[in-house]
Amino acid sequence: MAIIINIDVMLAKRKMTVTELAERVGMTMANISILKNGKAKAVRFSTLEAICKTLDCQPGDILEYKSDEATH
Repeated sequence: MAIIINIDVMLAKRKMTVTELAERVGMTMANISILKNGKAKAVRFSTLEAICKTLDCQPGDILEYKSDEATH
């Protein structure tokens, strides 16, 4: 996949658990897991905004693009 999700990195930097993030953002643990494991097909801007607000970060801190050639 060309889009890399770095939620784990930001959680570690903020010393926050996935459970705590899910509660603060208002998402289920299952949906946070799908997102952080790169299985999500889309992300709503409102969800991205809530995650960024909670983690006090920018979207670019969470989402990273790598070309398919770079990932092989």
